[in-house]
Amino acid sequence: MSLSSERLDFLIAHYVSGSLPEPARALIGAHLEMRASAAEFAEVLEDLAGDALHHGDTLAVSARDRRLQEIVNSAPMPSGPRSEIGAASKFPASLRAYAGFDLPDIPWKLRLPGLRRHVIEKSSEVEASLLWVRPGRALPHHRHHGLELTLVLEGEFHDQRGRFGEGDVSIADETLNHRPVAGKRRPCVCFLVLFAPIAFSGSPFRFIGDIIGM
Repeated sequence: MSLSSERLDFLIAHYVSGSLPEPARALIGAHLEMRASAAEFAEVLEDLAGDALHHGDTLAVSARDRRLQEIVNSAPMPSGPRSEIGAASKFPASLRAYAGFDLPDIPWKLRLPGLRRHVIEKSSEVEASLLWVRPGRALPHHRHHGLELTLVLEGEFHDQRGRFGEGDVSIADETLNHRPVAGKRRPCVCFLVLFAPIAFSGSPFRFIGDIIGM
């Protein structure tokens, strides 16, 4: 199991425990709706938590962590989207409840050529937004100063880590310096939760080309 998969599994564990902030809770909830295997993993964690409450047993922290790791290691790998939301053009219910509208009703604002954005929530601690990227367009090369979660709602994008398709969650942090590129077949629509600013990086010539959408 990759580090990224482990981090996503622990986010699901925090979702089950109710400890995620609201934007991240909506993102993980939408991921569970789109990925049957992820939903099954969450159900395993919920059952485990229910059994612990029912029996009233108190485990040491080390024992709980060990048991959680055993569950992570035995969880099924993702097998593909649970539903094709692109065909219906609708948000997963968790995201729709959080955003307050459905996918066709997003009040997009043009940010750059081939790049539209809508900010759902913004504070000093978190920023949650929706992003529409035209097919084949690259986002400017950038690095991260903290955690960013990205759920692909429609289409796909890729960077040096690989491809992220519908229902996938990208987890970026201070170790990542990348240039995401949307797939060529259709626009890429994503839900992003950012806990720290990003900083543009890379070649000035490449940056200018990415800004104007070349």
